Amino acid sequence: MANVEEKLTAENFPASPEKATLEGKNKFLGFWLFLGGETVLFASLFATFLALRESTAGGATTQELFELPLVFVATMILLTSSLTSVYAMYHMKNFNFAKMQLWLIITVLLGLAFLLLEIYEFNHYIHEFDFTITGSALGSAFYVLVGTHGLHVAFGLLWITTLIVRNSKRGLSLYNAPKYYVASLYWHFIDVVWVFIFTVVYLMGMVG
Repeated sequence: MANVEEKLTAENFPASPEKATLEGKNKFLGFWLFLGGETVLFASLFATFLALRESTAGGATTQELFELPLVFVATMILLTSSLTSVYAMYHMKNFNFAKMQLWLIITVLLGLAFLLLEIYEFNHYIHEFDFTITGSALGSAFYVLVGTHGLHVAFGLLWITTLIVRNSKRGLSLYNAPKYYVASLYWHFIDVVWVFIFTVVYLMGMVG
């Protein structure tokens, strides 16, 4: 373990630190297997939503519920956080720990802003339209799908924040570089899922 935790410099830091050790390669492989399961989960939730999106039980329809400006702002925030995560990994590969941490902090702040907008959105639907998870099949499908994504965002924020705090005084090494990289990939996955939610749930929902 000492050989991957030793102090490194820009001169001896490898071009792909996330895959420079066997442990890093195993983390990378394990993550892709994990994403396979996550993809199946979200595919099932999307299929359920599409099957039940007309089942309003006499309540508000998706055309009446959704407000595109709010969702568009949330989407731009989350996509921007994906870009800041890319900047963080760029600085990781260039052995600039301080800038990597800075861009990850910005990523966390943007992710938190997205999550707060999602909570506001849910609260708005519940109080303005009485649109609850138990009110109709549509409500159940919507809140489970979007809420599951929200939980993934919250988990991603906790994951990245833990890495930032835990390694703040340790610096960058071949031991923690794969952890940062995998967390960044997870964040990109969350963003990709949201693009599908924005398209399938909101845009298609407003069209009818």
